Amino acid sequence: MAEGPTITTIAERAGVSIASVSRVLNGLPTRQETVRKVMAAADELGYVRNAVARSLKSRRTHQVAFAMADVGNPAYLAMLREIQPVLKAAGYRLVLHSTDAVAADEIDVLHSLGERYVDGLIMSPLRVTDEHLQMLSAARAPVVIIGSVPEGTPVDNVRADSHTGVRLALDHLHALGRRRIALVNGPLDTVPGAARSGAYRDALLALGLPYDENLVQIGDFYRAEGARAVADLLARVSDVDALMCANDLIALGALDVLRAAGKRVPEDVAVVGMDDTDLAAASWPSLSSVSLGSAERGKAAAELLLDRLQHGDREPRLVTVPPRLVVRASTVGEQVGEQAAGAPGDGTGRPARRASTKAKGGSGS
Repeated sequence: MAEGPTITTIAERAGVSIASVSRVLNGLPTRQETVRKVMAAADELGYVRNAVARSLKSRRTHQVAFAMADVGNPAYLAMLREIQPVLKAAGYRLVLHSTDAVAADEIDVLHSLGERYVDGLIMSPLRVTDEHLQMLSAARAPVVIIGSVPEGTPVDNVRADSHTGVRLALDHLHALGRRRIALVNGPLDTVPGAARSGAYRDALLALGLPYDENLVQIGDFYRAEGARAVADLLARVSDVDALMCANDLIALGALDVLRAAGKRVPEDVAVVGMDDTDLAAASWPSLSSVSLGSAERGKAAAELLLDRLQHGDREPRLVTVPPRLVVRASTVGEQVGEQAAGAPGDGTGRPARRASTKAKGGSGS
């Protein structure tokens, strides 16, 4: 009977030492390039690792968890598409948790890190409670948070810049002559809801526009709830000429309501979303949206987690991904193609410095 592949044959195929192969297969810190070579050689040779034995020996499972609020939200799918290949190249499997933004479920995921079912966790919570912070401080495995946590929280953190993103959108709408710009937001007790609310106030102030509570409607970060919120807003205020929506799903709900009400977009009401998910480019009319770089945030989170898994203790790192406004038909009609603007004051719909070639999603962080 032919002998199966061994670490010696894997080392020969990969062009590395036997010791390097052993380190990779046992989950010990190793250079990324070496990991890729060894894993590729092992796959080619049909080597089947004994995961149980390896886990007992190295105390590693070679699994990483990703916990998100809603697996159906395209913003999180954009993150997932970047997290998965980064981890796979390093020999890790990905375990998914969809928590429905229920804090107790997220706390349970953090608590279960003590059971060592995964080596690390990437989490994107909509709310960050005191219990979250306590569990993060006591976490038994490395954690990376996609979203905002208070300064001093002992975890790596990847953030969006919602404040600049909202300013980009309102600068764009103001430059188009819109003055009755409403905000359709998610719950204010969430990280994104609070961030969007504060950014909206600041952007109005910078533009010399008054803050009017009648132009603010609170709903939730889903299409149906967004539609209900916009319907309530329009029933109360008749002269709205633009909607700043806290995410793309809310904006899609807004388009549904405006269409049913006989409102023309953008002639009567211009609409801007946030996240720039794949749905933004596919909607009718196509949706102007602020990209919060969720693909970039997913990739950065995976790389931060791998770095900590391979190199151990170090100071927590903060990565902030800059936003950009992608201009489409929901604000400027069909006279221009898809354009992108990346700084406040550059959102008029004129040809921008950088074109967006692919819609990207983002969480509500």
